[in-house]
Amino acid sequence: MNKTIEFLRLLKENNNREWFEANRKMYEGAQKEFGILVDGVIAGIRTFDAEIGKVTAKDCVFRIFRDVRFSKDKSPYKTNMGAFISKSGRKGMYAGYYIHADAESPMAAGGIYMPPADVLKKVRQEIYFHADEFKGIIHDTKFREMFRLMEDDKLSRPPKDFPADFGDIGLLKYKSYAVIHDISIQQFMGEGLAEHLTSVFKAMYVFNRFLNRGLEMGG
Repeated sequence: MNKTIEFLRLLKENNNREWFEANRKMYEGAQKEFGILVDGVIAGIRTFDAEIGKVTAKDCVFRIFRDVRFSKDKSPYKTNMGAFISKSGRKGMYAGYYIHADAESPMAAGGIYMPPADVLKKVRQEIYFHADEFKGIIHDTKFREMFRLMEDDKLSRPPKDFPADFGDIGLLKYKSYAVIHDISIQQFMGEGLAEHLTSVFKAMYVFNRFLNRGLEMGG
């Protein structure tokens, strides 16, 4: 992933349209390299999660252009490349697998990030009715060695429509149900990255399957 990381490193230092247009060929080379990685990982995911269907990198990779309409930061471009792999690609409500290319802190992640209220309620219902199963997934020793739960945005009070005296009420306070696997920049630029990401996502599958079951069954 040398082309991708080098482009993103330079883009952080030159986040303006003039530089981007002058180096568009570099961007296109990085974009192509990242797309090849994503397609390779999709092929690997299909070996254990057939539900992702026939999506391709084109369906999963996010645009590099930022929406600056409501942001104080008017930098026109993201300084990372990302792809969210699910049966609805980067769009839709389903839990999936995320690849984050960054010149400083690449990572693999997954689950469901900041879903709308109706989707979040379905996930919470699934956890409420199957709390022991969910705890068995996230507290599994191997799972905890590989992943950390995203903890940065939680409710301070019990969510509406759930009993405050529920024994595992803390599990229902998350606004996102997502896990992160950190990857060193050396590993991200090294050989075997697609295989490593595939193995990480295979370990994540049981977590995503639980979340998607709640969305499909409605709790």
